[in-house]
Amino acid sequence: MGKLIEDKTLHNKVYVFEDREEAGDKLSEFLKSIADKNSIVLAIPSGGVPVGVKIAKKLNIPFDLLLVKKITYPWNTEAGFGAVSIEGDYVLNEEAVKYSGLTEDTINSQKEKTIQILKHRDKTFRNNRPIPHITGKTVILVDDGLASGYTMLTAIKMVKRKKPKKIIVAVPTCSKSAIDSLLNEVDYIVCLNYRDFYPYAVADAYRNWYDLSDEDVLYYLKKAEEEDDKIS
Repeated sequence: MGKLIEDKTLHNKVYVFEDREEAGDKLSEFLKSIADKNSIVLAIPSGGVPVGVKIAKKLNIPFDLLLVKKITYPWNTEAGFGAVSIEGDYVLNEEAVKYSGLTEDTINSQKEKTIQILKHRDKTFRNNRPIPHITGKTVILVDDGLASGYTMLTAIKMVKRKKPKKIIVAVPTCSKSAIDSLLNEVDYIVCLNYRDFYPYAVADAYRNWYDLSDEDVLYYLKKAEEEDDKIS
């Protein structure tokens, strides 16, 4: 079983970070003792990018993206019933699937549509570069928060296939239900703002919260590229 590391002073509090960059800055302090020189940050777009860029800079380690995305309903592009990676790894919320009466054909169709979106993001954000070699490395998976945890669980599934040395999930904020579903899958979860009450929303951890555009993501990726040039 993995170990949960939290900031006890932020337990069950809301609006504790100014923005994602400040959250990444604070996360990096908690990661110093468990990361190593053979670590890499893999951030989940879009919200995980500014958090991950800040962590990679502070720890002076490489940065890249891990492309996973929630699979949404045909009738509601905001709500999801699971998640899928660019390589086809997926996790379904079986209760949601059963409740909504989704057929296997619909599930497969929505999954494939999501993979196509991820391939577009790969071209836009990464120029279709090969996925980084992570075998034997410490992988730090970063997002801006964990609500259900399905997207992160899918990211973990993809990373595990590549046999890393260690997996660390690093997020500014998280729900109890997400931690319960993820902790057995990784070595560490670093979540500063752990909340065990309902309802839970990632946005409630931030005083300045907004959805990132593709242009925003590209801005942060340029900053990360400049930092990687310094490392190499």
